[in-house]
Amino acid sequence: MHVIKSFAEEKRGILYVVGTPIGNLQDMSPRALEILSEVDLIAAEDTRHTRKLLQVFQFHTELISYHEHNKRERGAQLLNQLLEGKKIALVSDAGMPGISDPGEELVRDAVQHQIPVVPIPGPNAALAALVASGLPTQPFLFIGFLPRSTKERRAQLQRWARTPATLLFYESPHRITEMLADLRQVMGNRRLAICRELTKKHEEWLRGDIDRCLDYLKEHGARGEYTIVVSGDLQEEEESQEEAWWESLAIEDHVEIYIKKGMSKKEAIAQTAKDRSLPKREVYNTYHRN
Repeated sequence: MHVIKSFAEEKRGILYVVGTPIGNLQDMSPRALEILSEVDLIAAEDTRHTRKLLQVFQFHTELISYHEHNKRERGAQLLNQLLEGKKIALVSDAGMPGISDPGEELVRDAVQHQIPVVPIPGPNAALAALVASGLPTQPFLFIGFLPRSTKERRAQLQRWARTPATLLFYESPHRITEMLADLRQVMGNRRLAICRELTKKHEEWLRGDIDRCLDYLKEHGARGEYTIVVSGDLQEEEESQEEAWWESLAIEDHVEIYIKKGMSKKEAIAQTAKDRSLPKREVYNTYHRN
């Protein structure tokens, strides 16, 4: 293991992972502004987009592109500059870098070379949607963008179909209806919340079940990037509640019911112990004592 104090050595390079607004520029934090104005270099998913952001706040920090198509070559260049002592800020087009963009690889490389990686927290569409969705916020599971093909998308959805956690997805306007149709096919007509234009003037929410939201989108059309919050699978929890029929019974009565159903005394004691997550010896002693 390695222990790294982020600000212990001034001469070391630092990779700052900087959150930027997902729509409303007033969400830009003072700390993020300070970091972007002071670093040697900003690695941006789209330099044109980030340049507009810097112009708003009147910064002139050097920009370099770092995106899905050049991450291998550019990542090596950035890593060398960090090793030389440069301070670099990593930003995406919106939100926290490393979430559904190539920032994850650069962070991993920096960590492997014991370069301090410092997060500068900022807006995030998935968490913003989760806390305003009206669905359970714990536990939750972030999935992000699903594969483009129907077959691969359904296979991915099947992977998460039985988790009780609330699920978080991103989707484009071009595939939102197909994605929801596959979600309905794999997971059934679950409750969900869909939002677009988060933090912007035309922010819009759809809350209901998949069928109703899908009908609305088909009728009114899809515009903008979507964040989808889907209720988890509660079947296991419901089954567990149904199976807890014995909770009001004394242990000896619990055993007697299984005996009346045809089990031997030994089998009834073993099943009762399993139901209650108790040692068989404890159930045996309690049953015979009473």
